[in-house]
Amino acid sequence: MNARRIAFAAMILVVLPSACVRRSRPANSSSASAAASPAPVSYDLRLGRGVFQHYCLICHGESGTGDGFNAFNLDPKPRDLSDPAFQKKTSDADLADAIRRGGGGVGLSPLMPPWGKTLSPRQVDGVVLYIRSLRQKPGI
Repeated sequence: MNARRIAFAAMILVVLPSACVRRSRPANSSSASAAASPAPVSYDLRLGRGVFQHYCLICHGESGTGDGFNAFNLDPKPRDLSDPAFQKKTSDADLADAIRRGGGGVGLSPLMPPWGKTLSPRQVDGVVLYIRSLRQKPGI
C-alpha cells in the first residue's frame, strides 16, 4: 500500500508540471494568425510614447489631436499633431526643434515649454518618431 502511494505521488510530480506548462505555437502556424498580430514596436518608439505621455499628453491629448486635459484652458489650442497636412509639411528636424526650443522659440505659441534641457537627444528623437506614428489616414 505504501509503495502504491509513493508511485502515485511520483507520477503526479511528473505529470502535473508538464500539464501546467504553456505550449507555444509552432513557427509555421497559419498566416492568418501572424497577420492578426501587430508588428513589434521598436524601443525608440516605446521611449517616445512614454516621454509623450509624461510631458505632452496633458495638452496634446492621447492621440495627439490637441484635446488634452489642459487644452480647454489654452488659447491658442494645442496643435493637432495627427493632422496629415501638418505631418506632411513638417520635417523631423522642425518637430525636434519645436520640442527642444518650445513654441515661443520657433515662432509658435509661447505656451508650449522648451524641453531641450529636460530631455536627452534620444528622447527628443523618440518623441518625433512617436508623433509620426500618430498620423491619421486622410479622410478620417
